[in-house]
Amino acid sequence: MTKKFRTFAQVPPKGWNSWDSYGASVRENEVKRNADYLSQHLKQFGWQYVTVDIQWYEPTADSSQYHNFTPLLMDDYSRLIPDPKRFPSAANGNGFKPLGDYIHGLGLKFGIHIMRGIPRQAVHNATPIKGTTKTARDIAENNICPWNADMYGVNVDMPEGQGYYNSLMDLYASWGVDFIKCDDIANSVIYNGTLKKEVVALRKAIDQTGREMVLSLSPGPAPVENGAFLQRNANMWRITDDFWDEWSLLLNMFDCAEKWSPISRPGNWPDCDMLPLGHIGIRSVDGPGGNRQTRFTRSEQKTMMSLWSLMQSPLIMGGELPDLDEWTTRLLTNQDLLEMDDHVTEKYQVSRDEQKITWYAKSPNHTYYAVFNISDQPLTLTGKELSELEIPLAGHDIWQNRDVTLAANQTVEIDSHDVYLLKV
Repeated sequence: MTKKFRTFAQVPPKGWNSWDSYGASVRENEVKRNADYLSQHLKQFGWQYVTVDIQWYEPTADSSQYHNFTPLLMDDYSRLIPDPKRFPSAANGNGFKPLGDYIHGLGLKFGIHIMRGIPRQAVHNATPIKGTTKTARDIAENNICPWNADMYGVNVDMPEGQGYYNSLMDLYASWGVDFIKCDDIANSVIYNGTLKKEVVALRKAIDQTGREMVLSLSPGPAPVENGAFLQRNANMWRITDDFWDEWSLLLNMFDCAEKWSPISRPGNWPDCDMLPLGHIGIRSVDGPGGNRQTRFTRSEQKTMMSLWSLMQSPLIMGGELPDLDEWTTRLLTNQDLLEMDDHVTEKYQVSRDEQKITWYAKSPNHTYYAVFNISDQPLTLTGKELSELEIPLAGHDIWQNRDVTLAANQTVEIDSHDVYLLKV
């Protein structure tokens, strides 16, 4: 029986998230600016989600570095609410409804990041849980996040623990939220993997609202042995730790993609994480750091986009959209890549050696073949060598956007960290 939530994300979600540019500090005008751009320039290519990442309830947030134990903004029922200094439309108890309405008015979908659990300050102050006689202190568990001090875990074996998550999702549904990115849950370095009980509680809480909200789990690497469990409970889940514009992380993603590629299907998408493209690090100080253009070379950007699309990862852009240049825009609007990401039905790594990795994928209308040069030198392959790698000699070169037909003695040159991607 198909779980109803799997109808929410029939193709891998595509959109923008504030983390790579703003860390925990994004403001309403910045979200709107990026939403406006997405609506005008990318929506017609299938990009639709606009997600406010972590700590929208933290008044002093100014980068991707957390200010531990800073007082957070919370309602009367232990639920975090947006800071109206950063999100002026959230004043007077409006929460994110006005921002959600704005984004919906652009024909887009609205997402928020949350942390697993219940605020520590709610637990310390024993604040109420909506619809119960219990307090936050009664349902809290001392299982914490190692990198963010905002939350305790929730004892969801208690009906009131489930009730807390239900009240949280009811609130988000009333705001018009379409996408929940829940963090500190897909893989815990302290508590041995996926926090399954709270994942199930989240699933139940979303289902009981009746609203279609995509559930995305972070961070990774989610344990691959939990693949079937994740398929039964979430729409997407991170298969890696935070991904940044460094070649070593991109090279590592080939291992993750090979493991997870058989697990994806409509409604269930292993997630390679955000695309650190274009202008990033405006106030986020993670990764290589600095307010910068992506440090990936153009070859590496093509490799990233090819691998994400072959393996059908969600495509979530991390860069500042109004600052897109022509090159990055072409990456994000390449119809062949987007069609591949949406419609592939089978995909896998075929071969790997120290120089190169090959992939195969199939959709109802096409087959795709990729040769990735993972070495630090240009790679030259003859038609004969391509045939030995089971790569056809004729097809459409996606990155050159031209049809090719090679003889056995003709060659293809692939730059260092670049890709040859063929559609047949």
